[in-house]
Amino acid sequence: MKNEKIPYKIYLEENEMPKSWYNVRADMQKKPAPLLNPGTKQPMTAEELSAVFCDELVQQELDDTTPYIEIPEEIRNFYKMYRPSPLVRAYCLEEKLGTPAKIYYKFEGNNTSGSHKLNSAIAQAYYAKKQGLKGVTTETGAGQWGTALSMACSYFDLDCKVFMVKCSYEQKPFRREVMRTYGASVTPSPSETTAIGRKILAEHPGTTGSLGCAISEAVEVAVSSEGYRYVLGSVLNQVLLHQSVIGLETKAALDKYGIKPDIIIGCAGGGSNLGGLIAPFMGEKLRGEADYRIIAVEPASCPSFTRGVYAYDFCDTGMVCPLAKMYTLGSDFIPSANHAGGLRYHGMSSTLSELYDQKLMEATSVTQTDVFQAAEYFARVEGILPAPESSHAIRVAIDEALRCKETGEEKTIVFGLTGTGYFDMVAYEKFHNGEMTDTIPTDEELEAARAKLPR
Repeated sequence: MKNEKIPYKIYLEENEMPKSWYNVRADMQKKPAPLLNPGTKQPMTAEELSAVFCDELVQQELDDTTPYIEIPEEIRNFYKMYRPSPLVRAYCLEEKLGTPAKIYYKFEGNNTSGSHKLNSAIAQAYYAKKQGLKGVTTETGAGQWGTALSMACSYFDLDCKVFMVKCSYEQKPFRREVMRTYGASVTPSPSETTAIGRKILAEHPGTTGSLGCAISEAVEVAVSSEGYRYVLGSVLNQVLLHQSVIGLETKAALDKYGIKPDIIIGCAGGGSNLGGLIAPFMGEKLRGEADYRIIAVEPASCPSFTRGVYAYDFCDTGMVCPLAKMYTLGSDFIPSANHAGGLRYHGMSSTLSELYDQKLMEATSVTQTDVFQAAEYFARVEGILPAPESSHAIRVAIDEALRCKETGEEKTIVFGLTGTGYFDMVAYEKFHNGEMTDTIPTDEELEAARAKLPR
């Protein structure tokens, strides 16, 4: 074992926790393009957005000039139940790989929801309660966001209605039951309970669903139910803002020991984990204070960054949500029923899309079997069973560490471990049984979805 002064786990003290979220848009010279009203094609106003989202969250969504936004004390007190989360030096992985690289991962799985999603869920539930709402609606892919939101709503005595992507609903019954334990109602999407769900089922019979489908259903229920608003677990600016607590803690822990990362890696679906992890580092890069290589890793079955187009598109399959300028495969694109449910979204955060378009970060895609090979290897070496989403980042972190082994470079690699995979055992079972396949969309399939982009 390497004999160095850096501990296995770097913990911040409670009083070192961030007291404000960091808004990376404030340091962007070229701001992300605004959300557009799908009818008028004009930028969405606060009044229009308030019909769907909580008032305070609308202000956070539209604010691209305030660098730091104070975290309310009640949210900070809730964070103390599971934060600060550890930054772990992967000594065992380094030794097993025989690499000169130094590898760290920020572990967000040490809370009941099992992932980083609780960082934003508790904030959004807090603002809904503060506004005097009865409850909220949402979608969930792998179930991590739905679990986190149901836990947060339970804490604030809010009703929680979750539309869960159908393939995940069937693959992960235990995740569904955790949500119900916290009092949420869970509906497989697309469903017969909404007009949009029925329309999607008519157009795509037997579909396994997508996050875009579930978003449409959740929004429909929110706008048609008095005292309810819709909340989202990724993609939106407000979510990346709340998740910046991940990157702020990571940077503070590294700074404690004078460590500067060379490469920062995060999985990318809608952008919540990646955006949260890289926020303060990207801020330094934007201000010209430091430089980092930042890598977004997405599934080859849903490659928004690497094979998408940068254009205005609907955020949902039902085409009822605002238009966002983002890297997108087309809102009509429904990915294969792979096991990285939280990454099965047709688009990407507008903020991250703009940063990627400016070449301030890079992206790569990886196949499902390669991801699970890395997940299994990591579990055996580091002792944590990772979520499939996080394992995309693990795959590339291992590849970069092996590249350092070839070149002899002593680079410092940091990646985000968003959560645990204990509710993903069906996926691990299929991998171990040799039943897992890699589905990569053809150019023709992607072109067909892109052809339906709004003009």
